[in-house]
Amino acid sequence: MTFEDLLGLEILDSSDEQVLARVPVRETVKQPMGLVHGGLYAAVAESLATAATQTALADQDVTAVGLGTSTAFLRPISEGTVHAHARRLHRGRTTWVWNVELTDDAGRLCATVRMTVAVRRGPAPDRPQPP
Repeated sequence: MTFEDLLGLEILDSSDEQVLARVPVRETVKQPMGLVHGGLYAAVAESLATAATQTALADQDVTAVGLGTSTAFLRPISEGTVHAHARRLHRGRTTWVWNVELTDDAGRLCATVRMTVAVRRGPAPDRPQPP
């Protein structure tokens, strides 16, 4: 079982420019006040950005890993589904930058994450990639 499996992360569509995904809101992803835990937003963003970067560079001898995140919380989610839309902003030789918007079932923007992914020499560990 992967960390993404524990979150319930489901990839809906993926390319080297954008990724669409969702996470059902369950008690296990909420903080004590009943709201989706802020760490979920950052974890989803890192998962999407690193997986899309790694997939795009699969033919190269490199590994994509999270380098930094900046999360802004705009409104809480307490039920339904967290929807994620990651868009690539920059494709560099050693870093890629992504913007991830997280919305609720009504399409309201609830959080944004700026995710920087480091691209390093060396093969990625054996691990299944998202479809």
